[in-house]
Amino acid sequence: MRYPQGGGLTAERQQFRQELRLKAAERFALGEASSVIAKDLRVSVRSVQRWRQMWDEGGPRALRSQGPASLPRLSEKQFAQLEAELAKGPAAHGWEDQRWTLARIKTVIGRRFHLTYTIQGVRKLLVRNGWSCQVPARRAMERDDDAVAGWVKEVWPCAEDSRR
Repeated sequence: MRYPQGGGLTAERQQFRQELRLKAAERFALGEASSVIAKDLRVSVRSVQRWRQMWDEGGPRALRSQGPASLPRLSEKQFAQLEAELAKGPAAHGWEDQRWTLARIKTVIGRRFHLTYTIQGVRKLLVRNGWSCQVPARRAMERDDDAVAGWVKEVWPCAEDSRR
């Protein structure tokens, strides 16, 4: 199961699910029906059937947790170094403006650690480590709140209606 933050199950949750599968394995050995096991463990019958098939092929050992699907390619120490590089700013890495993009971060990772990431891989790496899309800390001095309010009242309803 995946979550919007891009992470997976916590270690505690993996342990809990493994215990469920092992409880089911004990009941498989007793010959209980999948529907009864599913009801008692509060899981779907299909999950119990899948576990039973794995148990038939490999015994209780086949129901043990496999661990995370993939290990991060950057260690925590390397990610800390990446954060230090990002803190220097894009200008320190040769870009003219002060905008970090996923493509630029990908380039920094490649130069610094000799690893290739996809753009989505960089996004997942950052989200997994608590980064998010940045929003400006303050509003632009040039912003005209009256013009924005007028646009929201007059222009936005017209744009919204035309789609319907």
